[in-house]
Amino acid sequence: MPVALRIKGYRFYFYSYDCIEPRHMHIDRGEMSAKFWLDPVMLAENYGYSRKELRDIERLVLENLERLRNEWDSFCNGNPRSA
Repeated sequence: MPVALRIKGYRFYFYSYDCIEPRHMHIDRGEMSAKFWLDPVMLAENYGYSRKELRDIERLVLENLERLRNEWDSFCNGNPRSA
């Protein structure tokens, strides 16, 4: 499970088998989890975060978008849409 970023208590990661899906990140903190698509940035799933926290996470995704995309592409051999 590649971890792309740790910031402000959040862990941004994806699973190795996620490479068959469009680029996205799972974001966990404690018992909460969310999934954000990266192209375009959009919430896909939410498990426990408040609306305010989701806005904060979306801002972090946007601020680190290039890095998150690069981490995905590097791991998935530059082919994020291999499905």
